[in-house]
Amino acid sequence: MTKILGISGSLRRGSFNTALLHAVGQHLPEGVTLEIATLHGVPLYDGDLESAEGIPSAVAALAEKIQAADGVILSTPEYNNGIPGVFKNAIDWLSRGGVAGGKLFAGKKVALMGASPGGFGTIMAQAHWLQVMRALGMQQWAAGRLLVSRAGQAFGPDGALVDEAVAAQLGPYAAGFAAFIAD
Repeated sequence: MTKILGISGSLRRGSFNTALLHAVGQHLPEGVTLEIATLHGVPLYDGDLESAEGIPSAVAALAEKIQAADGVILSTPEYNNGIPGVFKNAIDWLSRGGVAGGKLFAGKKVALMGASPGGFGTIMAQAHWLQVMRALGMQQWAAGRLLVSRAGQAFGPDGALVDEAVAAQLGPYAAGFAAFIAD
């Protein structure tokens, strides 16, 4: 059984990126599971807080999920042509020495995807993620990238994916990442 953890980089209740993870979960190959995590409860990084109280429980819980996963999908929004602050903040917490000795992401197989209301999807945010992934030693799945533009039209009011062209990409994306993990 291959275990994938999908992390949504949006806190919004009606997040397109959380909805995209749910849609991918409906297109997984046999023998692959997807657990979806959000960043709720992760405080702003504060070295004084870390020194006084250690790693916050929300960060520790997310770290445990990452450790247990065979691979991680980062479902990233794009804010002002870059990585959302809340997502980068969580990764910064997770990369601290108190979490797996600062090596939580070393060698972890990771894929990118994202949905945005804009016309270019999340191409700029995904490009920014490459620097972070390299710095942390992640193994990025470079063969597949999923960009959903005009996400307000791609998802219905209930969060269900309604765009058939995007839906057609999900099976190959999930299968490709699962094969990368297994390799």
